Amino acid sequence: MMSIRNACLLTLLFVCSAANAQIVPKGARPEKLFEGVMLTEGVAVAPDGMVYFSDITFSDKTRQPDGSFHAGHIWVFNPNTGKTKIFRSPSGMSNGIKFDAAGNMLVCEGADYGGRRVTRTNMKTGQAFVIAARFNNRPLNAPNDITLDEKGRMYFSDPRYLGPESVDQPVMAVYRLDTDLTLHRIITDAGKPNGVCVSPDQKTLYVVCHNNGSTGGIDPIENNEEPQPQKGRMELMAYDLHDDGTATFRRTLVNYYPQDGPDGLCCDVKGNIYVAERDTSKPGIGIYSPEGKQLDFIPTELPTNVGFGRGEDASVLYITAGSSLFRIRLSIDGYHLPSK
Repeated sequence: MMSIRNACLLTLLFVCSAANAQIVPKGARPEKLFEGVMLTEGVAVAPDGMVYFSDITFSDKTRQPDGSFHAGHIWVFNPNTGKTKIFRSPSGMSNGIKFDAAGNMLVCEGADYGGRRVTRTNMKTGQAFVIAARFNNRPLNAPNDITLDEKGRMYFSDPRYLGPESVDQPVMAVYRLDTDLTLHRIITDAGKPNGVCVSPDQKTLYVVCHNNGSTGGIDPIENNEEPQPQKGRMELMAYDLHDDGTATFRRTLVNYYPQDGPDGLCCDVKGNIYVAERDTSKPGIGIYSPEGKQLDFIPTELPTNVGFGRGEDASVLYITAGSSLFRIRLSIDGYHLPSK
């Protein structure tokens, strides 16, 4: 019979081992699954396990000999077959993608000849609906990333990085879209907000500021040279998310400046944060505790976004980086909204 002392020692060893367990298993490396046209983004896994992601096809980079250019695409990767195919094209220059608790696809459509709106697609019928496109009777700048809380409210960022269209909103902000589709501007002090993510405990809204200093449509100056954009804030920030859906700045968790900062992000079931970090000297996925302590790091190509799988693949992290889609299996499951 095991003594009480030995039982206590075994318990202590188990607790210490669990506390020191690596999130990224030793030797694990991202596996490349697919290469698209230009810039992959917004990876999200549907309730049926299919993996959707955007391919942002810059109008000035994908122009064809006849003058046309790629219209933006949403791809779908099937983990069971390893095959990838077009789900939607034109995509409205889609960027961030998420699935709500009912399994509908939510898409942020940006500028550069895109929709500049948020759409919701019924995945059973294929019908898509515009759910946000204007605020104060002006077009949105370029919806970028989206997240949801367990009350069904949506939060999305609205910066501008690309496109010749006018910038019609006076501030680059984070908005809340309520279940009745009323739109509220809730964060105006985040600089140039990009990635957004609600924590699993529903108490924090993480917001990325990635201010590259450019809105895309810059007019040439007299010497026919474009002015160099002036880099601004590059931060991962935590906002207190209140019961009424408002948000108050709490603190900066990571300040990346003067290096390029983060992009998209997601959480695991323990509330740890996975951040696509675009520092060209050390690109990859930074993994942080809710307090901002770095726990691990996954080297990648220059990344844009991250999203966890579901079911048996709940511990698989999908990564969009460069023009490709990658995956890596971790030692912890990702967080998803409870299904309805």
